[in-house]
Amino acid sequence: QVQLVESGGGLVQTGGSLRLSCAASGLTFSLRAMGWFRQAPGKEREFVAAINWSGGITYYADSVKGRFTISRDNAKNTVYLQMNSLKPDDTAVYYCAARSATSARTGANEYDYWGQGTQVTVSP
Repeated sequence: QVQLVESGGGLVQTGGSLRLSCAASGLTFSLRAMGWFRQAPGKEREFVAAINWSGGITYYADSVKGRFTISRDNAKNTVYLQMNSLKPDDTAVYYCAARSATSARTGANEYDYWGQGTQVTVSP
């Protein structure tokens, strides 16, 4: 069965960095676009970043543009989210998601598989 397992979350101070990883199994990773979403307490799940099958096309939410970088290693079936200059507003559970298509999208309803999430907490 399809599994997406996130790791790399934790507690960091404002201005710090974290690198999230999402290891995929049970699917043809190299043919799927991948995305990162996040959900803060009391808020809706929101788009963070997406990457197409080859890594050649990426999209970012305005709130993270210039600070976060999504990338992928198809040989390792893994997608990454490098997060720099973190702010308290970035505190959320971060989810990895996979599409049944090669093209990247920003809508959560366009993703078919989801990981269990990893907590990121940014202290003031």
